[in-house]
Amino acid sequence: MTGRILKLATSRKSVRKFSAKQAPMDDILYALDVARQAPSGANEQPWRFIIVTDPDLKKRIRDASERAERVLYENVKGDFREWLLSHGLSNEKPFLEEAPILVAVLMVASAQYARESLWVAVGHFLLALEERGLSTIVYTPSNPNLPLAELDSPQGFKLEVILPVGYSDDDTPKEPKKDLDEIAFLNRWGEKLTLSEGGSAAYP
Repeated sequence: MTGRILKLATSRKSVRKFSAKQAPMDDILYALDVARQAPSGANEQPWRFIIVTDPDLKKRIRDASERAERVLYENVKGDFREWLLSHGLSNEKPFLEEAPILVAVLMVASAQYARESLWVAVGHFLLALEERGLSTIVYTPSNPNLPLAELDSPQGFKLEVILPVGYSDDDTPKEPKKDLDEIAFLNRWGEKLTLSEGGSAAYP
């Protein structure tokens, strides 16, 4: 029997198109309640969350983000550029305006292991959203200072990620994941784990 957490992680995918249906605020608060249980360096809990529902503010965040994205897309080269083009991606980020809710995740820059701790909390948040039937994409602005300026946060905070949240209207399949035997070894690099057929672990 597959565990519940694995089912949630397997079904979760990045979503760039959202329906107009409103996301319940209770579900957002539930996901944040889960996120705040994450471990953090010295228990400093270096995360702060700004829930954005105001349409005008969402538009300003989108405009600020896209200004920086234009610079990124003009200069990106190599394999990453090919990946972006093959997936039909561009500097335009309509999901920042179309998703019913944005959750901006800010980091206390001075905290010990702030970034590592914050991303553990984000992982908790993603799975909690999936449990409630909500979707998101992990959007990391190429110049976070531009959308951060729209949020009126005090000094000492950095914008790490923006999470547009809503109900999926995106039929794009989930990106494939490497098999477990490609990423995990036993005792030393290259020593294979004992796995069942298909590269999955032999657990109940």
